[in-house]
Amino acid sequence: MDSHIWAECAGRVDLSPSNVLNKRRVIGYCISSRGATRQHGLLDPHMTKELILEDFLPYRLSILSNTVSSTIARAYDRKFGLSIPEWRVIAVLGRFPGLSAVEVAERTLMDKVAVSRAVSKLIKSGRIDRQFADADRRRSILNLSEQGRKVHDEIAPVALKFEEDLLHGLSAEEVRTLNLIMERLLARARLIGSPQH
Repeated sequence: MDSHIWAECAGRVDLSPSNVLNKRRVIGYCISSRGATRQHGLLDPHMTKELILEDFLPYRLSILSNTVSSTIARAYDRKFGLSIPEWRVIAVLGRFPGLSAVEVAERTLMDKVAVSRAVSKLIKSGRIDRQFADADRRRSILNLSEQGRKVHDEIAPVALKFEEDLLHGLSAEEVRTLNLIMERLLARARLIGSPQH
């Protein structure tokens, strides 16, 4: 062990005569210490990596997503009486009119049941119009109603302002890097989750 690593580790344990004589005990403490193993790479390559939940990337992404969603959901509910799934349906139909509920679920990656519930509520509130395809009566075609389009146009600036506030403090280069990393992580996650993987 390097002298500077020893000094750092030794400073974090009891250096009474009994412990100093037992140098192996101090070294063992250093190796098992999270800080030392992370900073100096002292993990045994044959040892199983410790799972630290708060440092686990999928968990951190979930926390970030839930925090952002719950914050913006309060604004949507307070100003427009919309849930997050309902707003996502409105947003995707605003850009891609004429989709079916299944296609909305595919584009938003939302659960089909959640989409179905959101669509039903939006139809009842008069924000979405539903028609059925002539060739296949089982396939519904969804479009924003006049009221739905108005809600879309009012809420879009709110969403964009929230995004601006969220990214405040990041440079343009950092935002580009963030977008690139997110795209690569999404592509990798899809690959890992594919049946062929």
